Amino acid sequence: MLKLFYPSYYAESVFTIDYEKLKSLGFKGIIFDIDNTLVPHGEPSTKEVDELMNKIQKLGIKILFLSDNGVKRIEEFNTNIGAPYIDNANKPHKENYLKAVKMLGFDKSEIIVIGDQVFTDILGANFSKLKSILVKYIGFYDKGAKGKRRDTEALILKRYQKSKYYNILGDMER
Repeated sequence: MLKLFYPSYYAESVFTIDYEKLKSLGFKGIIFDIDNTLVPHGEPSTKEVDELMNKIQKLGIKILFLSDNGVKRIEEFNTNIGAPYIDNANKPHKENYLKAVKMLGFDKSEIIVIGDQVFTDILGANFSKLKSILVKYIGFYDKGAKGKRRDTEALILKRYQKSKYYNILGDMER
């Protein structure tokens, strides 16, 4: 049961992932979450994120943003990147994950999901039979603002790190 919440890999951040290794493993497309994965919630993209997205695309890997946010938020974030996106994704329901697969134009085995939440990004990827990378969420959360969901995620991650499923993609960080 718990393995439904397990990512294929856990990384400190999107900036520590070895995207050349992802490409060498056969991944041709990446579905990214935005808030708390690439930037703190509600923040615009940064120069570093724009450069990372550009680097990934220069490797020949297509990117797509899958977000529960509305069009306005995604378009403001996506100004300098210009990647395709799906808004109001209703994660973790799989229909928009599968729509993203079609939009990218690759087999499921060639696409990976990167996000910060076990109960949305990773669960949706697993429902959709996609590999995934969970990154540590960006942003500041005090104990009250963090909420029970993040506490429960922490417990799941502890079990995950002790399981045979931990980092099944091998060493993915630079």
